[in-house]
Amino acid sequence: MFYLVGLGLFDHKDISLKGLECLKNVDKIYAEFFTSRLFGSSFEAIEELVGQKIEILVRNEVEEESKFIGEAQTADVALITGGDPLIATTHSDFLVQCSKKGIEYEVIHGSSILSSAPAISGLQGYKFGKVTTIPFPDYNFYPKSPYESIEENLKMDLHTLVLLDIQAHKDRYMTVNQGLEYLMNIKDNLGRDGLITEETLAMGIARVGSSDVVVKAGKISDLIDFDFGGPLHCIIIPSKLHIVEAEYLVEIAGADPEILDEI
Repeated sequence: MFYLVGLGLFDHKDISLKGLECLKNVDKIYAEFFTSRLFGSSFEAIEELVGQKIEILVRNEVEEESKFIGEAQTADVALITGGDPLIATTHSDFLVQCSKKGIEYEVIHGSSILSSAPAISGLQGYKFGKVTTIPFPDYNFYPKSPYESIEENLKMDLHTLVLLDIQAHKDRYMTVNQGLEYLMNIKDNLGRDGLITEETLAMGIARVGSSDVVVKAGKISDLIDFDFGGPLHCIIIPSKLHIVEAEYLVEIAGADPEILDEI
């Protein structure tokens, strides 16, 4: 039997009771933390909670070897990951592999940034459009697609959740500040007037699921130097606001009350 278990957003206390029961009873536990990790917990805290040793896998052991699939033919094996494990396409492929080999499987979901960030933002969930991700730029790699995706959502009066690059194997996590700088660089290089400028309303969100979560709204020019603290971060670019959304941004996220005059 193969179990795919999501650990949730921030620390070991986010594991569901169903997930915890599963991990206490399987024969072997593997973990991958290159797509996400729990910043509020040490690896040892997770092992202590479940009462078992956990083997951490590197990327190629997960994506190429998938040795846990083979072992699940004769034993109960779990793979744990941060967030909800099926948000990453790689993980859905494990279920396909199990199906082809006749291995029974179960998915135990965890809380995901895709639902938690829009929720804590105070914006209405059904008004979000396509999610986009800002990558760390590299040599000859500086895609415009994140900016363009936000523009397309704005044209349809839809909010945008902007995920920020994670390179856990390098201990490198993009900040809200770096993400906003990326968007402003794209704006400067477009050669046309874009919909996203320094005056655009944005939200920076840090450490969703923790007791010190930060939710800050304001113009990009105001947020670009704001200290959001440690990872993980994400950005939301709101579109046209409902009065209830605007009041939340003012009272909870510290937005300028002038946005109420624009409703």
